[in-house]
Amino acid sequence: MTGAGWPAVLHDGEVVLRPLRVRDSSAWREVRAANGAWLRPWEATNPDGAPPVRTFAGLVWELSRQGRSGTAMPFALEVDGAFAGQVTAGGIAWGAMRSAHVGYWIDGRLAGRGVVPRAVALVVDHCLRVGLHRVEVNIRPENAASLRVVEKLGFRDEGLRERFLHIDGAWRDHRTFALTREDVPEGLMARYRATHP
Repeated sequence: MTGAGWPAVLHDGEVVLRPLRVRDSSAWREVRAANGAWLRPWEATNPDGAPPVRTFAGLVWELSRQGRSGTAMPFALEVDGAFAGQVTAGGIAWGAMRSAHVGYWIDGRLAGRGVVPRAVALVVDHCLRVGLHRVEVNIRPENAASLRVVEKLGFRDEGLRERFLHIDGAWRDHRTFALTREDVPEGLMARYRATHP
């Protein structure tokens, strides 16, 4: 299903998810520079040591290509009109599987304000709306902040995957959390709002 569900703009109050643009370069670089040490322990790395994309324009081009091909739905995250991070539904499989995984990062200065749970709920609801059946989030067991996100959203803990992703220079274990359409018939945002008014 080429390009199903992307590009799109999703919003909940001051939280907006939209396609990443080349003109986001300065804001993206500023937020990344301010958060380097905070993000490094959770960042995917290339086992070969080579950077996956050499320029910001190349990153935007690659994410847009994945969006158009239907293999990902990459979003820039804005809070109060300012660039604040990214949320991506990636690894999208259609056919009989109809699944994706969601990954995200946020400016640490905004952590703890409920932005990430709302952003993830928006993306999960969008994924289910366009025809996916299952969405998962994979988190390092040491990442307490991300574990709180899936707990708040009521994701099901499906256990440990050993040496699952190359993160911060090594193969790292991850816990997998998932939801299916049947888990949230009313939508994930509606369920989150009912439990976190």
